[in-house]
Amino acid sequence: MSHQKRRDEAAWKSRKQSQNPHGKIKSLAQYASEYDAEQGTK
Repeated sequence: MSHQKRRDEAAWKSRKQSQNPHGKIKSLAQYASEYDAEQGTK
């Protein structure tokens, strides 16, 4: 295996491991309550 291919694979692996998971999708009611809470603080 060439050095460049090893470097490419290592870079790909580190990118895959450092991804931010999006988590659970919120419902419209949850968004509305968060929005109302933000508007109350401003």
